[in-house]
Amino acid sequence: MNNFKLKIGALLSSAAMMVAVSCSDDFLNVAPTGVLAENQLSTVAGLEASLIAAYSQVNGRANRLASASNWVWGSIRGGEANKGTDPGDFATINPIQRFETNSASGDIGAKWNGAYEGIARANSVLRLIQNPADDVTEADITRISAQARFLRGHYYFELKRDYNNTPYVDETVDYGSGLEEISNNQDLWPFIEADFQYAVDNLPPTQPQVGRVNQWAAKAYLAKVYLYQGKYAEAKTLFDDVIANGVTSNGVKFGLVDQYQNLWRGAFDNNQETVWAYQSAAGTGSVNNANPEFDLNFPYNSAAPGVCCGFYQPSFSFVNSFRTDANGLPLLDRQYNEGANQVKNDMGLGSGDDFTPDTGNLDPRLDHTVGRRGIPYLDWQDHPGSSWIRNQPNGGPYSNKKYVYSRDEVGSFQDNSSWTPGYTGLNVYIIRFSDVLLMSAEADIETGNLESARQKVNRVRERAQNSNLEREDGTLAANYVVGLYETPWTDPTVARKAVRLERMLELGMEGHRFYDLVRWGIVNEEMNAYLQYEAQFLSSTFGGATFTDPYIYNPIPLDQIDLVGSDILIQNPGF
Repeated sequence: MNNFKLKIGALLSSAAMMVAVSCSDDFLNVAPTGVLAENQLSTVAGLEASLIAAYSQVNGRANRLASASNWVWGSIRGGEANKGTDPGDFATINPIQRFETNSASGDIGAKWNGAYEGIARANSVLRLIQNPADDVTEADITRISAQARFLRGHYYFELKRDYNNTPYVDETVDYGSGLEEISNNQDLWPFIEADFQYAVDNLPPTQPQVGRVNQWAAKAYLAKVYLYQGKYAEAKTLFDDVIANGVTSNGVKFGLVDQYQNLWRGAFDNNQETVWAYQSAAGTGSVNNANPEFDLNFPYNSAAPGVCCGFYQPSFSFVNSFRTDANGLPLLDRQYNEGANQVKNDMGLGSGDDFTPDTGNLDPRLDHTVGRRGIPYLDWQDHPGSSWIRNQPNGGPYSNKKYVYSRDEVGSFQDNSSWTPGYTGLNVYIIRFSDVLLMSAEADIETGNLESARQKVNRVRERAQNSNLEREDGTLAANYVVGLYETPWTDPTVARKAVRLERMLELGMEGHRFYDLVRWGIVNEEMNAYLQYEAQFLSSTFGGATFTDPYIYNPIPLDQIDLVGSDILIQNPGF
């Protein structure tokens, strides 16, 4: 295959996605071995296999920075965590967290490549289905096409958030000609909307297999797309429908899991809160099915789960944000970083040094999200502090906790077949119901429905009230105090602050934060405050770092521009 101008030729590496290409000299057209022909893939079985390949790319397939979890692009860039570990390990993330990348940086194209691989796979399904085999019915065509277009909309949404406008390629493009010179001078939003609208119109309300997207997932995602564009009334209509009537792919009415901590346990995969999650599995023979993007994000100690490598350490500012006041309410306007509001930590102490954990009021979601000294780390042991931290001066005193397997899950939701035991079969949420409630609350505020927004936030906080972390003897691990917003909201400015902070408390370390800050128009102010605050503790990591406007988006990767020229693929401003 000749160079397609977006490197898509190189991305179509899966044998299951390859189709035969005709040639004017028939006698030269020899079928290659080990490659499936188009007529083999246009059957129901072939189309389903091709569709599954499009689904499988959602987790990045061993590209740690391509996954929809967005642990680097959403959470590290959003100030919830830093790269952690040692400065010399996976050093290409260092300039990302300092906002010092350029178009030639080693991993700036990771998300680009991963998303376009997913798009190529979705487009392949849509091309194949144009010439279906005899066993393919009209219902099959509708069902498969709607899922493929949902997935393509998802991949373009990821590109839009990270690079702004990128070249739009659909199933009508001839991948084999090598003649296309497609610019990024079109707005992606209309194409993304069209794919999700098609999915809304054509997907069934339930699916025979969990994990497949249904009509309700499409409505939630389309509402999210509207929210990102400031189309609040359209978003509110869809969100209200999803909240009132939506069901999971297997027909369970959407709701909140009773206790927050159960969201991260494999036994609760595909629960009532799952609007859409990618399906992970351990022990399949390929760790690419078992959250390959998280294999480094475990405490750094042979006695700890995962054993390696100390990446993805929650930030000081993020931990402080879980402080609550005497009424159990969060502290707005970054007051959690001030004076006695800061959460006590063991920075600079060895594991053998005396330390008493913080005794002030805290939201229990902190201890289901962050591993901190003296607090139970799942069912392993109390977090011992520095002995589980690879390089405290570089990453701080905290460990990641979400998507870490418990001791009880070893060998079932955890995979032992590779160099590290840090591969899990825990499903990863892309949209969950509490996310929908909080996005809907935003739409309520912007359409003048402040009381509806307050009720939705309180619904999320009520679950937090019932989610205390207890020790084996039944005592509380910390002083958990969570209250509700009892006073009616009348000021939209205060309401916005409450909803925005609630999203960080509820969805922290799940890859949303940076994108939220950008769409709210406060990323410059928030990230510079964060960088300045963290530099007090991690001077070698953040000293002198600043956020500037160009970093709202990543630069277009230089190797992509080199393929076609800067007059066709236009670089983002400031790079």
